[in-house]
Amino acid sequence: MNKYNTLQIKQFRYSRDNLSYLVYGEKEALAIDGGAVTEILNFTSDNNLELSYVANTHSHHDHTPGNKTLLAKTGANYLSNEELIRAKKLAVEDEIIKVYHTPGHSADSVCFHFENVLVAGDTLFNGTVGNCFSGDMKGFFNSIKFLTSLPPETVIYAGHDYIEESMMVARHIEPDNSNIDEFMGKYDRGHVYSTLEDELLVNPYLRHNEKNIVDLLVSKGLPVATEYERWASLMSIE
Repeated sequence: MNKYNTLQIKQFRYSRDNLSYLVYGEKEALAIDGGAVTEILNFTSDNNLELSYVANTHSHHDHTPGNKTLLAKTGANYLSNEELIRAKKLAVEDEIIKVYHTPGHSADSVCFHFENVLVAGDTLFNGTVGNCFSGDMKGFFNSIKFLTSLPPETVIYAGHDYIEESMMVARHIEPDNSNIDEFMGKYDRGHVYSTLEDELLVNPYLRHNEKNIVDLLVSKGLPVATEYERWASLMSIE
């Protein structure tokens, strides 16, 4: 559990590596990707919280399995991604949570931003980025560019814990990047997060303009003429 001014965020694990979130104030809460149903209901009960809203970072089935039960057991309001994209924000106890439409991983992907917290779903992971299942690579690039323009102290909470796997890939791409060891030293399976500043030091998909990565792309005969080409080329490496 972490406190950010008047709103707090609590992370829950479910399935193998999925992550649910509860954003809450003194009395009201929002569940995001609420697959950890039992844990969320226990937490709201223990802390006398009313679950007012249920929402998702995107509509892939591994992020939505808790919706039906949470809505049935609490009477919460469901906020569809279409509604969220149109509204661009919601409020929990009069505190505004910004909603960013970040297409790429899926067409309906959104991120939730309040204070210095970003719930990024499968758009931006800790140490990597999502697969472009929508086929909209240019849109995905623009989404990543926007997120990396946020303040460096922004805390990234992702839709899955892929840190160990992502750092194996990062080491393969940048074997001499000593920041990866420090990043792994801070990894806590019980509280999975990173800052944007951390990501810019280790996440290869945010480091596509670094000379050593550009040199790697050139050695593979991949396009590097523009920033988008460098990013897309890096994304294409198996």
